[in-house]
Amino acid sequence: MWKYIAGLVVLGGAVGVAIAWVMAGDAPGPSLRFLEPTAVGRLGEMVLEIETPGGELSSLEVTLEQREDSLAVFEMGAALAAPLVREADDRLILRQALGREQFESLIAGEATLTARAVRPVLFGYREAEATVVHEFEVRLRPPIINVQSQFHYVNHGGSEMVVYRVSPAAERTGVIVGDREYTGFPAAGAGVEGADDSLYVGFFSLGWDQDRNTPITVFAVDELGNQSTSPFDYRIFAKEFRASTITISDSFLSRVVPSILQNSPEFRVDDPTDVLASYLAINGDMRGDNDAYITSLADETAPEILWDGPFTQLINTAVESGFADQREYVYDGEVVDHQTHLGFDLASTAAAPVTAANSGRIVHAGWLGIYGNCVIIDHGMGLQSLYAHLSSMDVRAGDDVEKDQQLGRTGSTGLAGGDHLHFTILLNGNAITPIDWWSEQWVEDRIIRKLREAQ
Repeated sequence: MWKYIAGLVVLGGAVGVAIAWVMAGDAPGPSLRFLEPTAVGRLGEMVLEIETPGGELSSLEVTLEQREDSLAVFEMGAALAAPLVREADDRLILRQALGREQFESLIAGEATLTARAVRPVLFGYREAEATVVHEFEVRLRPPIINVQSQFHYVNHGGSEMVVYRVSPAAERTGVIVGDREYTGFPAAGAGVEGADDSLYVGFFSLGWDQDRNTPITVFAVDELGNQSTSPFDYRIFAKEFRASTITISDSFLSRVVPSILQNSPEFRVDDPTDVLASYLAINGDMRGDNDAYITSLADETAPEILWDGPFTQLINTAVESGFADQREYVYDGEVVDHQTHLGFDLASTAAAPVTAANSGRIVHAGWLGIYGNCVIIDHGMGLQSLYAHLSSMDVRAGDDVEKDQQLGRTGSTGLAGGDHLHFTILLNGNAITPIDWWSEQWVEDRIIRKLREAQ
């Protein structure tokens, strides 16, 4: 009797295994769906969604076919393969860079992606596979640039503006000066009436530290990473920058170093009691950190012009130091440091009122290392102005200010030898000479005229 029952159990188990084996052969493979791309260019991205029980896969490969070419895009387990990201228990996402930059043989036209995935079934004894095909377009033609403005004259260390058209629309555009990029903005934000989406203005500068032969071009990049550049006519006017000597005294060091370190707890020096070494670290490393922060504020610029007319120089002030003065620092008769002074030092009476050079929005109002109490105004389209060494501040970040509105009072905070205002103009975070912007004739000829002619 028991042998009979046992036989039935064994037979039933065998039948169950056989049924499972047969059913496993009908099990569906993974569910595959391409979410991207619809098109690629120089850049692009493939996004593949995979749904499979438990997120298990035995293999996954993706190939790209275009005309007679077949390219391996992804193979699970291959060296440098993009990682599969688990977004849920049964859901995986594959993201893979896909464009001309990754696959040089791509040509303009239609292309096809094929994904094949296999998952284990029946405890790994069998497999189920699935395949999906996705068609997309390869676009490699970059935007067309047409420069509209004429007569571009650039003072070395100064700025200029170009008006141009881009067709079709650009994802990113502006002016490239050597290794520096200046953002272009829709001309409507500059007050050009009737300007369509293809018309742009771009402010740019030839930096004081760049060679006068540095190439300057307009550029445009579309949403697929296709980039074009266009030269335009311009003329560079040479500028000689002065050299000066700054003598450092013990009384100066004992006054400024402890104050700066106390107000800059994020900055560490090896020995705070060694005031000369601390000063050199402040004048070099902290200066670099401060300037990097100032550059980052360019990201907060408004896409439209906030200023009106020429900028104003602080009234009744004498110029003590000029833009891009090459400074040599001397202590106890020896040269201990070299730095470049990127602004104008303007002095009048102690605690003199400091007013906004033009209208805009405050993007910084507070302590800033070597600059002491410092206010920075955004005037839109990458243009900003900086007011440093203040003894007091009357504004806060986020405030809108008008031209000639009081910002605070002059002082000697930070690395200031005496009461004065350190003032400079910034373009995309790069310091430029304010002299151009103080000139009504320059503003009219270099900017207003071009905007008027663009209408």
